[in-house]
Amino acid sequence: MQFLSVLVEGEQHIVTPRGADLVSVTALLGDVPTDMAAFIATPDVVARTTAALAHVTAAAVLPAAKVAYLPVVPRPGKVLCLGLNYKDHAAEVGLAIPDYPVVFMRGPTSLTGHRQPLLVPRLSPQLDYEAELAVVIGKHAHHVKAADAHAHVFGVTCFNDASLRDLQFRTSQWTAGKNFDRTGGLGPAIVTLDELPRDPDALAIATRLNGETVQQSNTAQHVFGVKEAVEVLSLLMTLEPGDIIALGTPSGVGMARTPPLWMKAGDTCDVEIEGIGVLSNPVAAEG
Repeated sequence: MQFLSVLVEGEQHIVTPRGADLVSVTALLGDVPTDMAAFIATPDVVARTTAALAHVTAAAVLPAAKVAYLPVVPRPGKVLCLGLNYKDHAAEVGLAIPDYPVVFMRGPTSLTGHRQPLLVPRLSPQLDYEAELAVVIGKHAHHVKAADAHAHVFGVTCFNDASLRDLQFRTSQWTAGKNFDRTGGLGPAIVTLDELPRDPDALAIATRLNGETVQQSNTAQHVFGVKEAVEVLSLLMTLEPGDIIALGTPSGVGMARTPPLWMKAGDTCDVEIEGIGVLSNPVAAEG
């Protein structure tokens, strides 16, 4: 099943696709939260949605053209990101493959939704694209074994971990380059694991900038896959419903090119992951 967070005439809805339209799960179920993290934490919410879709009313159907997309989890408690987590990316930047996950965090204000602009901040023009598979946690996870990790995952989505490279590498800590407002596209949909064509660590992943493919790889290149990431991170902290784990980017990033390739106002950046969909964002200058 797929779930999206959208605004319709200023009201937040959780929706699921049906053909060319979107069905408001909020309207169908009536008594569920409109915030995605709280929705995910609601008991049996996927089963309840499945049952309710057999009795869709016209009032619950929303034309896709009338919605504004939000980050699929608008206010995650944590956005945990893994750096150097693709073998091909580590090779292109000339760094050793890590033997322990390189972890950093992003704040919720750094996120933006499908079809919403990625902002080039006034402080730096070096905005680089990064296609990533993002895991959405489904239930509390603490000291979880890798073998049990998928049971704690609600689903997966697309993430563009766009980064300001000069600020990212100004110090040994990457936070400064990873948290500018509305630089991280997240969405459009959370796809539950049962809908994927294969294991989440075996999916084609690509980035297109203005229609040109600039990254093309497979999540099989992950150094630490979904299960390992959940296991390690759940040892470090409690993972909660709606938390995001972004699993790093493949080779092809703009900073590794000669000359470097930065996103600029007027561009369009698409991240596509097999079985999940396309996250598309225009690029605009910060006001």
